[in-house]
This record gives sequence, C-alpha cells and structure tokens, in this order.
Amino acid sequence: MELNSKIYIAGHRGMVGSAIHRNLQKKGYTHFVTRTSAELDLRNQKAVDDFFEKEKPDYVFLAAAKVGGIQANNIYRADFIYENLMIQNNVVHAAYKNKVKKLMFLGSSCIYPKLAPQPLKEEYLLSGYLEDTNEPYAIAKIAGIKLCESYKRQYGCDFISVMPTNLYGPNDNYNLNNSHVLPALIRKFHDAKEKKEPSVEMWGTGTPMREFLHADDMADACVFLMKNYSGDKFVNIGTGVDLTIKDLALLIKKIVGYEGEIKHDLTKPDGTPRKLMDVSFLHSLGWKHKIELEEGIKAVYEDFKKKEGVKVW
Repeated sequence: MELNSKIYIAGHRGMVGSAIHRNLQKKGYTHFVTRTSAELDLRNQKAVDDFFEKEKPDYVFLAAAKVGGIQANNIYRADFIYENLMIQNNVVHAAYKNKVKKLMFLGSSCIYPKLAPQPLKEEYLLSGYLEDTNEPYAIAKIAGIKLCESYKRQYGCDFISVMPTNLYGPNDNYNLNNSHVLPALIRKFHDAKEKKEPSVEMWGTGTPMREFLHADDMADACVFLMKNYSGDKFVNIGTGVDLTIKDLALLIKKIVGYEGEIKHDLTKPDGTPRKLMDVSFLHSLGWKHKIELEEGIKAVYEDFKKKEGVKVW
C-alpha cells in the first residue's frame, strides 16, 4: 500500500472508519475516496457497482455496517441481517469485479458461539450456537468472513477479514436506545452527575466479562495487517484482557466523578457470559495494543464533554 494509493474507506464517518482514516493520514497516506451514506447507499447494488467502476480504488476498508447494542440487535433483527448482508455482498463483489488490490472486511466478536471456550480462538468459529439476542447480526458477519474467504479461494483475491473486540473511542454512539455498554455507561453516569440523581440503573447482573479496545488501537492494527498480512484465516484484534461489566461501571463512575449508587435492573438481559479474544496470532504477527482502558476512557470522556458542550469538571 503506497502513500499515494487510492484508498476507499466504507463507513468513514463512523467510529471505526474515522479511526482508520485518522491513522492512515498520520502515516502519510493522502489519496482517499469517501462517500457518506446519503451520497452512496451501499445496500444498492447498482449504486455500488457504478461507484467502483468510476473510482477504481486500489485498497478498500469495509468498515460500514448497521450496528447497535443488545436492545437494537434484538428488536431490529430483520434490519440487521438484511442490511449488513447487502452492504457486504455489494462491496466485496464490486471490489472483485474492479480488480481492487486488497480489501479488509471488519467483523465483530459476536461471531463466536455463546458458550465457546475462553479466550476465543479464530478456529472456534461455527463450533456452537450463537447468542440469540444478536444472532442475525452475527450471521451476517460470519457470511462476510466466508465471502472474503471464498473470493480468495476461487478467484485469488487478496481479501482479508479482521474481528475486533468491543470498541470505544471518538465518534462513538451515546444514544441510550442503541448504544453499546461502555458509551451507554458514560452517558448514564454523566447525566446522573449533571442532574444530581441519587442512583444509576445498570442492565443485568454486572457479572458478564468484556474486553475493550480503543478505536485508535484497532485502526492501527487494521493498517498494520493491511500492509503485512495476506493469510487465509481471519485475525482477532483485541487486548487479550477483560473485566466484569460491574468493574467497568465502577471505573467509569470514578472517571466521571459520580458519587451516587449503582442499581441493577435484573429484568434486562446480560448477553454472552464472557467474550475475551485470543490475540496470540495477532501478537505473533508483530502487533500489540498501546492504549490501556483507564487512559482510553479518560480521553473519550473528555471528548464526549467537549461534544456535549458541557463544562469540564
């Protein structure tokens, strides 16, 4: 990937795509082609075909997806499977037809079976039942991996897939209706502090364990792999370290400076008991995360406050 190579980042305004864009710019890459979802509907095959035929990108980061937390995944099941399948199918096939040099597909750690052994090794894919609440999204992402794998095997395309763990960072979604757990907790503790509320409600028991990776680290891993890896198997991206949701909540509570109590809503689901990525393969390739969780959350909370237009406490 040369510094003047033409690079298309699908989903460049999202947390993942924007982090990849920032990382590439820092490394001196200058030739980007981007489209907002209003300018290019990736679910529309003809629109995608026309775009690739006109622009002819050399490299593609497929970071566009319909995403959400447990609640959104569970309610909008048809939307999540249909829209993600359409986006992936259209972009990957157009990349093949227009002789893209290399494509990276970004999946999700939810592809792994609900009760897979921990930590999650790449070879555990399709070895058991999925978590029901996000099964449609997971099936779409598994299809994306197999799509890239199949184009590589049949046509020799240099299409690779990566599976990031739970991500957080700039441009995250803080809407409580469809956000993931870390930004949702930042929003809840921040609002409770602002309104001087005595308690914050937390979904479930707080016992599930989760791993969190800063989006800037994830982007750095993606660019590293785009430049250095063309193997057959997909690659987990994570820290290899996890903590309970309750400990995450206590850490965010401390960073926000909220002094009330945490109450558990036990009518809400916990989701998968544990999702820790085995990142030994990524480490063996020569990449390791740099941003530790507390440092990362402090940075995104400062970013959140600036965007919310509130005073820094």
